Amino acid sequence: MEEDLTSGLVVLQSHLETMLDRVQQNSATLRKFQAFEIRLLKLNALPDIIDHLLEDAKNYFDLDVISLCLIDETGEIAKALSDNAYPYNSKSGLMLLSKELKATATQSYIGVYDSAQCADFFPHIQRQPASVAITPLTRRNKYLGTLNLGSYQPDRFVDNMGTDFIEHLSSVVSVCLENNLNVEEMRRVSYIDALTSVNNRRFLEQRIGEELKRSQRNAKPLSCQFFDIDFFKLVNDRHGHQGGDLVLSLVAATIKHQLRDDDVFVRYGGEEFVALLSNTDESKALETAERVRKAIQTLVIAVNDISVSVTISIGVSTYVPDSTSISLDGEIASRLIKAADSALYRAKHNGRNRVENGGIVSDNQAL
Repeated sequence: MEEDLTSGLVVLQSHLETMLDRVQQNSATLRKFQAFEIRLLKLNALPDIIDHLLEDAKNYFDLDVISLCLIDETGEIAKALSDNAYPYNSKSGLMLLSKELKATATQSYIGVYDSAQCADFFPHIQRQPASVAITPLTRRNKYLGTLNLGSYQPDRFVDNMGTDFIEHLSSVVSVCLENNLNVEEMRRVSYIDALTSVNNRRFLEQRIGEELKRSQRNAKPLSCQFFDIDFFKLVNDRHGHQGGDLVLSLVAATIKHQLRDDDVFVRYGGEEFVALLSNTDESKALETAERVRKAIQTLVIAVNDISVSVTISIGVSTYVPDSTSISLDGEIASRLIKAADSALYRAKHNGRNRVENGGIVSDNQAL
């Protein structure tokens, strides 16, 4: 009997130690999750949230694979990321989908990795996980996408495991995504010119510093194009402001069509527009400007059954970074815009409907 009691005590001691180990593990997991959650809630930019989910979460939760699927039916998420110069097309683990995933994606799947059910959620991976947790992200009955966790351990995610932690994680992520997407939408609207639907001058002031930093970092030129519609006042006088508004909108759309998707293009004010062309040297910037000029010259706009033709004058300048002498971004921005504006003035003075070159702006030039 004494031996039985001793054996029982040994078994009980083993159970207690096991329970203590689990408590300590759970406590450590909880601390990690709290740290992850606090960090996530402090982030206020969509690119930072995406990076935190796809990169930092692996270390916080000892995961091998993470992917994030976001529903982007209107392309607004892609536009927001593009405006932040975020490489969403090449970001490993990120998927922006123009339509919702198959119906099963709206329900959690936890268990063994099955290619038929899971492959779409883990694209372009070098090694497929052994077990996964595919969790829907929803907020106010709106389906945002899925957060997908994977492990090379077969028993990490099993179909009978408790899901409180995963459900709480997906809820927190959903709230952060919804809040940030709402902020991004308000920010985007504040940067849009209501008439032409292109970005406004405020957006240029916010982006030109970022483009200059990128130019300096990559040692690549940044070109500026300054556009002005010739004799625009006559258009308003002859066809009214509605006719003038139509001309502005179609000219803006035509210029934008000639530029690349990642070029910065804004309505600077009145009938003036500005474009920033990254990784574009002087020769290429002049070539692009000439292409824009020809496209506008051939544009025919119907205003109250009257065909209206307009031309455009363009000034071009190019910043070439010098790694040995970097100037302040504000100084360079001022010189770059001023050089293109001066070239535009010469184009007007020399007969309009032409492109003039404002030359090179460098770091060692004096203001």
